[in-house]
Amino acid sequence: METQLKGVRTATPAAQTATRPKKKSLNKFITISLFLAPAIIVYILYVLYPIFTTLLYSFYKWDGVGAGEYVGLQNYINLLSDNVFWTSLTNNTWVILTSIFVQIPLGLIMALMLLAPIRGIRLFSGIYFFPFLISTVAVGLLWVLMLDPLNGIINQIVSVFGFENVEWLSQTHTAMFAVLLVIVWQFSPFYMILFKAAIVGIPEELYEAAEIDGASAFTKFFRITLPLLMPTIVSSSILAIVGSLKAFDIFYVMTGGGPNHSTELLGTYMFKQAFVNFNMGYASAIAFVMFFLAMIVTIIIQALDYYRKKKGAYV
Repeated sequence: METQLKGVRTATPAAQTATRPKKKSLNKFITISLFLAPAIIVYILYVLYPIFTTLLYSFYKWDGVGAGEYVGLQNYINLLSDNVFWTSLTNNTWVILTSIFVQIPLGLIMALMLLAPIRGIRLFSGIYFFPFLISTVAVGLLWVLMLDPLNGIINQIVSVFGFENVEWLSQTHTAMFAVLLVIVWQFSPFYMILFKAAIVGIPEELYEAAEIDGASAFTKFFRITLPLLMPTIVSSSILAIVGSLKAFDIFYVMTGGGPNHSTELLGTYMFKQAFVNFNMGYASAIAFVMFFLAMIVTIIIQALDYYRKKKGAYV
């Protein structure tokens, strides 16, 4: 009997010791869950739920007030034959190309200029970044006044060189160019800050070693700076593409999508369908197409960057 009791007594501490790691793991899981719960709830309510409801509404013909009529994929089928939709998508593509091939390189050049050993160059850091600090609506209104065909400062400068006044925002062949110019002016400083922070983080020893080997400034940039900036370039490209696909305010303020839909974007067209024509189902279809395109492009860029890192290629 004593032997059996001893066996029980000796087994009890061992069992308690075995359960301690499980309790610690459970307590750790509960603690992590409690800290993550607010962020997860906010993400579900303000990101996942709107995406799901947008997809759901896109299958209905709905004016936003009464009961909707289920139409299946009809809204998406109508998009395929909608000329304004394709014009908007083309304009969004121009915005994407401008953001990637103009804004990002210009931001990099501005960052390199700020880090150049030139006396007084740091004074321009605030000047360069100032356009990004202004509200987009204010920027749009400012440039509408500057591009005014009669009293705008841009046309006054043009007239000095003997050219006639140009109706920048009223002609189909100049309106898109004018708004893209404003976008570049406002958002290039954002990429300047990103590249400036990334360049500052590059070890100075790499440049010193390259200088000892006789490398020129051109060689140091393409062999050291540019390869180490690739993660920043990838992140900037994703931000530029997503931002370009959901662009709305600057175009709506400056042109409203006109003239003759020449500056119409998916965002402005979606807004008009939803709040002017009260065609919420069709607007939801446009919105979900915007989301789907942004997601696909982001996945492609991330995949290409993954294979680049896997192969060890930097340029």
